[in-house]
Amino acid sequence: MPASPTALRIAVAGMLSLAVAMGIGRFAFTPLLPMMLAERTVDLAGASWLASANYLGYLLGALLCTLGPWLRARAPWWPAWHSGAVVRVGLAATCLLTAGMALPLPALWPTLRFTAGVASAVVFVFTSGWCLMQLARRNEPALGGLIYAGPGAGIVASGLAAGLLVQWERSAALGWVAFALLGAALSAVVWPAFMADGDGPGATPARPAGTGAASAGAGAAEVWLLALAYGLAGFGYIITATFLPVIAREAIPGSAWLDLFWPIFGAGAVVGAVLVTRLRAARDMRALLAGCYAVQALGIAVGVWLPSAAGFGVGSLLLGLPFTTITFFAMQEVRRLRPATAHSAMGLLTVLYGTGQIAGPLLAAAVLARSATPAQGFERSLAIAAAALVAGALLYLALLRRYPLVSRPAAPGAARGRG
Repeated sequence: MPASPTALRIAVAGMLSLAVAMGIGRFAFTPLLPMMLAERTVDLAGASWLASANYLGYLLGALLCTLGPWLRARAPWWPAWHSGAVVRVGLAATCLLTAGMALPLPALWPTLRFTAGVASAVVFVFTSGWCLMQLARRNEPALGGLIYAGPGAGIVASGLAAGLLVQWERSAALGWVAFALLGAALSAVVWPAFMADGDGPGATPARPAGTGAASAGAGAAEVWLLALAYGLAGFGYIITATFLPVIAREAIPGSAWLDLFWPIFGAGAVVGAVLVTRLRAARDMRALLAGCYAVQALGIAVGVWLPSAAGFGVGSLLLGLPFTTITFFAMQEVRRLRPATAHSAMGLLTVLYGTGQIAGPLLAAAVLARSATPAQGFERSLAIAAAALVAGALLYLALLRRYPLVSRPAAPGAARGRG
């Protein structure tokens, strides 16, 4: 049956929200980095620290989401966060902070990137929690995959825009302003959807259809192992996601494809997220996650083995296809394990993911400093990243074996076919 207009509106609102918070607030830095390097406003070491500042902010934002219920229970002064209001504030902050990067004040940039990371994490967690819950209440859980097309769409838009700026010989500062204006326009579109906030701190969450009877009481060890595996994805993809345009310029200087690899990555993410909406609900998310990690590891390996336009193109596509579907599957698994405290558990996974993202650029900087050439340093860093993704896939398979999925029949009408 076709999705209801209300459910589709929720999914599109979530998609555009994540396009701003993630595709622009976090990943606009990647296509603009070559421009900043060419303008000598930053070097590779400085770029690594700017990236890590953003990821550190992302980690702090995730921690705030994780500890929010605990703080609210113990500190009367801690505000009761309503999802819609939090998302709106986070989107506005993201646009302002992105615009601030156009200021010729390099000493301020780490603070701006750090704060933008905080906003990105908070918007991600609350957009995910609110939208997935609303879709579950409308018996449209698979439509949640569309939400996670947002980061990929933002990556495509920012990548293509940055390519045009390079062709027109414009400055990186103009790019930051352009991305901030784009973010403001998208935020204005979704603003009304998040005004209707049906998810206050006391709202009763909807349990995913067909979840196991033991889901509500899943052990802490299972949740932590899931979070650890998810964190390995953050570490595994981030070196490529941060330095892809720079790596390509080192390997194939002068290629006409240089400004297209990052948009290809984003387009892959969009395609993967849309394809997920066609999956049947009765799937074990951990098996799907293991497969996604294997595809990303293969994508990294292709770029290392075949450092050419074709190799980077195929590698970018393979890395992008599961990029946001990993997030969708992991968030759905969290809702299965912790239906009553989904926001907090999502925050925990995002904390581990953010930790991996912080470690990735720092590792790359250390390896580059100890390598004879940048190409050698990037190759070693990417090999480590691929190994981390393989380890994550194996951890999901171990979870499958240790904690088999126990299903119970869904209530009549709890799930609706999507044929």
